[in-house]
Amino acid sequence: MSFTLLPAVDVADGQAVRLVQGAAGTETSYGDPLEAALTWQRAGAEWVHLVDLDAAFGRGSNRELLAEVTAKLDVQVELSGGIRDDASLEAALATGCARVNLGTAALENPEWADRVVAEYGDRVAVGLDVRITDQGHRLAARGWTKDGGDLWEVLARLDAAGCRRYVVTDVSKDGTLQGPNTELLRAVCDRTDAPVIASGGVSSVDDLVALSQLAPAGLEGSIVGKALYAQNFTLEEALAAVR
Repeated sequence: MSFTLLPAVDVADGQAVRLVQGAAGTETSYGDPLEAALTWQRAGAEWVHLVDLDAAFGRGSNRELLAEVTAKLDVQVELSGGIRDDASLEAALATGCARVNLGTAALENPEWADRVVAEYGDRVAVGLDVRITDQGHRLAARGWTKDGGDLWEVLARLDAAGCRRYVVTDVSKDGTLQGPNTELLRAVCDRTDAPVIASGGVSSVDDLVALSQLAPAGLEGSIVGKALYAQNFTLEEALAAVR
């Protein structure tokens, strides 16, 4: 099984940014989103993970900008952020992106989400943003500001609806460069037959190699963000290591 890297371009107020643990107000700006995405394309990426943070936080939208970025890329785009109803879903799919990633709506509007994953198949993934607490594995919604229920119950429901792919994030790891939560990822892979994409915590090429070793269990790839922007390694080095 091959292992896919998806460099991330998170957009807030028209700029490419990175957050720490997904928290609003922790942004570090990295300039023009299109230039960031083109940089990853030139470096050999086959996918770009493009996120509208303003839409995710319910404080605005970068919809036109993200559509423009998607149109100018030759690689496949996974589009995420604020896709919560038919109108926002259709607008996202109309950009020509290969896949959209549902977040909060999959938790707060389960009937709609179940219909969407059944109808659109491989063009829809569901993001499962996990906070591990004394109460167990809880999902985070609304830009990680609200509880979204039990991970395992939601995963079973989405599997039954026919969800084709999950993007799994340990919220405590995201943007921290502390390494991914491989135990969580393995546990999710054990509970579903759908492919899983890792997100959050990658700090080194060794982290990516460790994740790629979970490919036989169903881990299809990893989103990579802050480590690339912090220049911990190049995308070329990362791609070579997991091939």
